[in-house]
Amino acid sequence: MSSEVESKCRAAADAARELSNVSAAAKNIALNAMGEALLKSAKVILDANSVDISAADKKGMSKTLIDRLALDGKRIQSMAEGLSVVAKLPDPIGEVISEFKRPNGLKIKKIRVPLGVIGIIYEARPNVTVDSAALCLKAGNAVVLRGGSDAINSNIAIAKTISSGAYSAGIPEGSIQLIEDTRRETAEEFMRMRQYIDVLIPRGGAGLIKSIVENSRIPTIETGEGNCHAYVESTADLKMASDIVFNAKVSRPSVCNAIETLLVDEKIAAKFFPIILNRLEQAGVEIRGDKRTRDIYPAAKSATEQDWATEFLALIIAVKVVSGVDEAIEHINRYSTKHSETIVTGDKKAAEKFTSRIDSAAVYVNASTRFTDGGEFGFGAEIGISTQKLHARGPMGLNELTSYKYVVQGSGQVREK
Repeated sequence: MSSEVESKCRAAADAARELSNVSAAAKNIALNAMGEALLKSAKVILDANSVDISAADKKGMSKTLIDRLALDGKRIQSMAEGLSVVAKLPDPIGEVISEFKRPNGLKIKKIRVPLGVIGIIYEARPNVTVDSAALCLKAGNAVVLRGGSDAINSNIAIAKTISSGAYSAGIPEGSIQLIEDTRRETAEEFMRMRQYIDVLIPRGGAGLIKSIVENSRIPTIETGEGNCHAYVESTADLKMASDIVFNAKVSRPSVCNAIETLLVDEKIAAKFFPIILNRLEQAGVEIRGDKRTRDIYPAAKSATEQDWATEFLALIIAVKVVSGVDEAIEHINRYSTKHSETIVTGDKKAAEKFTSRIDSAAVYVNASTRFTDGGEFGFGAEIGISTQKLHARGPMGLNELTSYKYVVQGSGQVREK
């Protein structure tokens, strides 16, 4: 007798073969039906979410993590709107990426195709259930979801709702699967399902990603961990810099595109720190600075070596004074998780040096790192933000959930060598 994991992965693989040939129009109808189903079932979903929130409170979960877990009417409306947005995006499947003719007469086309079955392992963010299912379906992939125990009731309610909506609109049954058993052993079994799952995408904290990358037998795309930086260069407009840093740290500190470290040029540190650090402290941010920062701003706590490498996901920021753009680049490339970094500057050459030498997925000039997001990049929803280089990097939209194949048209050619 097969386990829940194996039976659901096998069912997804069976569905994927049919789903790869479903028309764009049919997928769009299904996505809109999924959105309508979410709105109709809002009360059921919110009731399930309240059970998860209550359990999280009893466990002492932090406010920032509860914020990720919590749903309300506005967030459900936003998830439904996200499904509508994905439905309106161009369907990538069948796109001819390139075509050419060989001297022997063979006509070769490179055509975009689905990956097949995508596995998603994620933590306490119920919206991931919807975003993942939407993007996978639109790109012709079946999906097997494995959320964390903290959001299990929410995930079950959402998955039942959207899968029912999709199947009623003609999508092959089995295309959207949720593993309901949240034990560690189940996750380990899931990571061995290479015969059914084509790629595994973890969405969560550093511990989850590290565990999956090291233990999965399925090809894995690293996503999410964001030790992001802002560097304020000596020619920066200080009001602009203050607004960018404040937004990047405070607007939503629990997400991966929030900054964790602020680097400030020594030429302007004495002038800029009273502006930005007072503003951050008033918003409840804990300041951890190096010695030069503390000399200028004595209220800062002492930063440790570990602070430079930490994704706080909280109202904490590490602050360092640097001698210039070269030291800023060296620091970032040493400690960054290769997610998102920004420079605030009025110097075009400093900006060019920063963008060319920083080895991260998204590099900004005079803008907040909070824009590293599939929706903000115009991709609709996103499956995650890849911090690696194969095969996708940065916000992963529809194209990043596809592969390609070559279709070769001949007229009787045979190879002679």
